[in-house]
Amino acid sequence: MTDKLAPGIITPEEILLTEQALSFALSHGADSARLTLNKSLLDLVAMRDGELDRVSHSLDRSLQLSLFADGRFGTFSINRLESKALEEFILDALGTLKLLAPDPLRSLPSPERTAKDAVTGLELDLYDPAYAEMDPSKRKALAEKSTVWARKASLEDGFTVISEEEEYSDSVFDTLLIDSVGTRCRHTETSFEIACDLTVQDPSGARYNAVWWDARPFLRDLDIDGVAEKAVRKAAEAIGPLPCGGGRMSVVVDTECASKLVTPLLNALGGFALQQKNSFMDSTLGLKVLGDNVTILDRPRSAGETGSRLFDSEGVATEEVPVIDGGVVKRYFLTTWTAAKLSMEPTCDDCIRPCIAPTGGCRDLEEILADVGEGILITGFNGGNSNTSTGEYSFGIEGFLFKNGRRVHPVREMVMTGDFRTLWNNLTHACSDARECQAKQIPTLAFKNVEISG
Repeated sequence: MTDKLAPGIITPEEILLTEQALSFALSHGADSARLTLNKSLLDLVAMRDGELDRVSHSLDRSLQLSLFADGRFGTFSINRLESKALEEFILDALGTLKLLAPDPLRSLPSPERTAKDAVTGLELDLYDPAYAEMDPSKRKALAEKSTVWARKASLEDGFTVISEEEEYSDSVFDTLLIDSVGTRCRHTETSFEIACDLTVQDPSGARYNAVWWDARPFLRDLDIDGVAEKAVRKAAEAIGPLPCGGGRMSVVVDTECASKLVTPLLNALGGFALQQKNSFMDSTLGLKVLGDNVTILDRPRSAGETGSRLFDSEGVATEEVPVIDGGVVKRYFLTTWTAAKLSMEPTCDDCIRPCIAPTGGCRDLEEILADVGEGILITGFNGGNSNTSTGEYSFGIEGFLFKNGRRVHPVREMVMTGDFRTLWNNLTHACSDARECQAKQIPTLAFKNVEISG
């Protein structure tokens, strides 16, 4: 039975075609199947140096089929949603499936694990009705309002703005997931975004670039006026970097880039890395391997909050759970297949909306700097890499030397090296200042005894 007409952009006709495609696959050789229809619409207005640069309108649509037949499994994708084309595609996919090696551990998740509360797609309150009222003139007005080019600083302020690229965009994303054991989930959300990429030049001709952005599910919450101003300030603060000696020291990592140190840790808890024996967190479930003050929670069911989801890519219901609690690993992210390969209980396929619990008693960046006293404030990472298997990393960094809790001068072209398990055993502070626009709620962090070289 098709869904009632909802504010999302998936049409009743597309829903019906998806349902018919599922029935067709089952009647032509599939033992079971899962179909996921994704559709998104994006409108963007770009400004360059205060003038309109480009306008774009894009619509993306795809239908992903996960097919199970005779112990074999395959995933296939098509964006042509026409009855005849879908039938031909499914027959070809089932033919391809016969060429694959059997994998008896492949299956749909059991029905009791799937989401039952994602019926309309609107349950998480992530759809802004204001989106339906947007038009080209409103988008252009918002983009023009956000630019600082007309009021740019001059060399009298110690620098001049020499280029500014501004982008305003709004979008709606709609997804429908159905499978052959009765799972039916929908998720609909809007996003309004503003970003400024700005370059300044100092009196010597040296140039410094900075980017600032904001994104919200609701237009009323978007910081249209402040984004370009913050980009100017960030670029100006980077003027005049000086050399800084290396060694082991404390580092404070700004919330804007702190996820760089969290993502590899979460990836190492993922089923694929664990199953491939390519994880530095292998065999740690239930063990205390990180510092006492390391607590990471998954909070995917927070209504109105960016990144929230009621179901994962398999339709499994998300949960509000601890991932790491006081340094003890509480959660691996295991799909139905990776769990079966590892002879473990399945969970969700990923940490949907990670949140780090505050520790160290500081609320924001300035309080952490004052409490830590001396070290390097990292405001950006410039390249580098990490090893999933060993946890070793080497990242280029930029930011500020700080002493007595105050920034002394900018630094750049420095390198931070070590391994993630040691790093997270040396966590001293986690604020409560994570930006609301980020799906990963990672606040400003501080670590001790980090190896830095200039």
